[in-house]
Amino acid sequence: MTLNKICFVYMALAGAAVGAILVAAPHVQEFAIKPYFWVLIAVGLFDGGSYLFARNSPATMLTMHARLIGFGIGIVLMVAIPFMAGTQVRFL
Repeated sequence: MTLNKICFVYMALAGAAVGAILVAAPHVQEFAIKPYFWVLIAVGLFDGGSYLFARNSPATMLTMHARLIGFGIGIVLMVAIPFMAGTQVRFL
């Protein structure tokens, strides 16, 4: 499995987890750090982890397209899960 596919799966799991948290406890949307940033932090953690794991090898770094696609996957799932569950959530 390539690093891009691992990133996409990781971001799908992160977005689904944030969406599930927003369904289970809608009051967390009032936290100081908005759920949108939780997904952005997950992208940063994955990128930092892959950087440290690969020991700075340029062949194993994510491209910007992969980062953006992964972020998009996470945001779509973060929005879709509460929407499908019928939970009123403000994302901004």
